[in-house]
Amino acid sequence: MKKTAAALLLVCLFSCSPQDMQNVLNSLPSNTALSNEEVISGLKEALRLGTERSVEKASVVDGFWNDARIRIPFPAEAMKVKNTLMDLGIKKPVEDFEHTMNKAAEEAAKEAVPVFVDAITNMSIQDGFNLLRGGENAATNFLREKTSEALRAKFTPVVEKATQQVALTSYWTPVANAYNTASLLTGGKAVDPDLNAYVTTKAMDGLFLLLADEEKKIRQDPAARATALLQKVFAQQ
Repeated sequence: MKKTAAALLLVCLFSCSPQDMQNVLNSLPSNTALSNEEVISGLKEALRLGTERSVEKASVVDGFWNDARIRIPFPAEAMKVKNTLMDLGIKKPVEDFEHTMNKAAEEAAKEAVPVFVDAITNMSIQDGFNLLRGGENAATNFLREKTSEALRAKFTPVVEKATQQVALTSYWTPVANAYNTASLLTGGKAVDPDLNAYVTTKAMDGLFLLLADEEKKIRQDPAARATALLQKVFAQQ
């Protein structure tokens, strides 16, 4: 009976409305029933686990550099500068510049955990049920909406400190401004002449991509939910 109840709760968690969920909870025996608050606490624990894992992956040494999906590339609009330097055999400044951007993102990612924790802690029960019934990236999108402003404020000083260490940084603003002037005639998409903003945005995008990976695991793999609180919610046997 306990196994059946736990299985029913697990299935309903990802498909039921809040009222249906409450009906299921009310129908369970008293020693297995879980309140809405306990279910949402379990979700919050899962989100904390997911954010911690994604930050850990991003902030490990060369976390951005070694992952082709999130590696921050030389700004496309400044490729002429890169190609010219490479043709002249001046490779080290280019390599230093690219590696510094990724190192900056790596260091900035370490600032994300308390921002995520704050958003998760303040999540309402209704927010929680909306996420449970949402798409596979619902929680990631929720956290992006709730934390982007705070993350940018945390990341920017770290990125600025890192990019100031390489001389090639000074090339970006004039190149970007020239590109934007030309785009008025060509109809091309304007770019941000602020290199620090470029790196910060790329760092945030990479972190949220990793978070989406973790959310998918949490939604699809019971083993990924293996914390004490989640075991209480899902594994009463």
